[in-house]
Amino acid sequence: MSEKENLKIVAFVGMSGSGKSVAVDYLTEKGVPRVYFGGMIYKEMEKRGIERTPDGESEKKFREMIRETEGKDWVVRQVIDEVHNLVNAGQRRIVLDGVYSWTEMKTLKHEFPGQMTFIAIVVPKRLRYKRVAMRPERPFSEEEIKERDRSEIENLEKGGPIAAADYYVLNDGSVEDMQKKLAEILEEIKF
Repeated sequence: MSEKENLKIVAFVGMSGSGKSVAVDYLTEKGVPRVYFGGMIYKEMEKRGIERTPDGESEKKFREMIRETEGKDWVVRQVIDEVHNLVNAGQRRIVLDGVYSWTEMKTLKHEFPGQMTFIAIVVPKRLRYKRVAMRPERPFSEEEIKERDRSEIENLEKGGPIAAADYYVLNDGSVEDMQKKLAEILEEIKF
């Protein structure tokens, strides 16, 4: 059996404020390395001397621009390189944080056939809006989150990965409830 056959990658998908970061933290606290899609954007912005604004507007514009100018698969190509680096370093369990687009999902499935599991974290919209408004880091008003939702769905194809996920976790309770649901899925996929 090749090393690649032992590889298992979990990718969390969901709208902003759904709880993806909490799900990712659950795995990283167990020692699973994380590859963060947004980190690729931040690194490239820094490389190009573009400052991140507190409201996230510069990141949003750059994220859309880089996909438009470098291809919809630009971010995922960077992520794939990071995953290969981790695999070459001996990692066999990896979590991906922030798959945004249908293109990214298709590219990952092609690059890692049979090794990807997509888990959508979903939450009722009103509850998600409330949580996003109350979060300590980058809170959004209801209008801001509605605009971000619209932008991510229309400009980044974010709905596709959520609709096509392998598993769904309804995150409408406590963190512990979500972690219990995740643990059941991880056990089922032998992660």
